[in-house]
Amino acid sequence: MILWQLFISYLKIGFFGFGGGYAMLSLIQNEVVVQHQWLTNAQFADIVAVSQITPGPIAINSATYVGYTVGMQTGHLWCGILGSAIATFAVCMPSLTLMILVARFFMRLRNNRLVEGAMRGMRPVVIGMIAAAALLLMFPHGNNPDDRNFIDIWSWLLFGGVFAGSWCKVNPILLIVLSAGAGILIYYVL
Repeated sequence: MILWQLFISYLKIGFFGFGGGYAMLSLIQNEVVVQHQWLTNAQFADIVAVSQITPGPIAINSATYVGYTVGMQTGHLWCGILGSAIATFAVCMPSLTLMILVARFFMRLRNNRLVEGAMRGMRPVVIGMIAAAALLLMFPHGNNPDDRNFIDIWSWLLFGGVFAGSWCKVNPILLIVLSAGAGILIYYVL
């Protein structure tokens, strides 16, 4: 039953998560943290962080991780593997299906004024969904004590340092390595 719920949840995310992984974050968080409570807000933020440093889209990486975690809640390794495969397949299936269907007709409709207007109308919606996902990660609202102290002063200082480094065109790989080192130092050594 839980694998069926996982499939339906990620199928919904795949169907309604337009605009890429960042736009899907609020949908994923709603399904995984709020609706089904498979993960805490802090675990969800960890998924987002890991998805940023691993190859592949955020939605697929999170589907694989959440599917494995949910499957492992049954206590069997094969259920974890099956859960990750089901969630990954479910999040990819709508895009694949829609692209196959739409690709045939898009070349004929790409110069249509209505299609151009619809594409322009979706841009602000995607930006709004990305902003909503960022706000949900910054200000969690759950009752879990681990989530209430999710953002602390060190998080803001690390964010400011990375933002300043990227503004000054510091190599992104160097910023990732320095951030990892600072995080280990601050949260595990001090």
